[in-house]
Amino acid sequence: MGIVQIVIDKKLLEAADRAATETNRNRSALVRDAIKEHLQRLEARRREERDRVGYSRQRQLPLQTLAWEKEAVWPAE
Repeated sequence: MGIVQIVIDKKLLEAADRAATETNRNRSALVRDAIKEHLQRLEARRREERDRVGYSRQRQLPLQTLAWEKEAVWPAE
């Protein structure tokens, strides 16, 4: 493991310390977990964007979309 020194404002530090205490972790574990979660969200966004671009490049034929249009309609109440 490496050692990293960061500067954060007092209120954020206090909130982080409270969150660490509430979740039975120390400050370092809380920050490590937060970074891991953030990186996972970034990777998910990259995959979603890749899929969006891929699907936008595929031409949809009218008959292919008609079958799904009925599924997209809210049922009458």
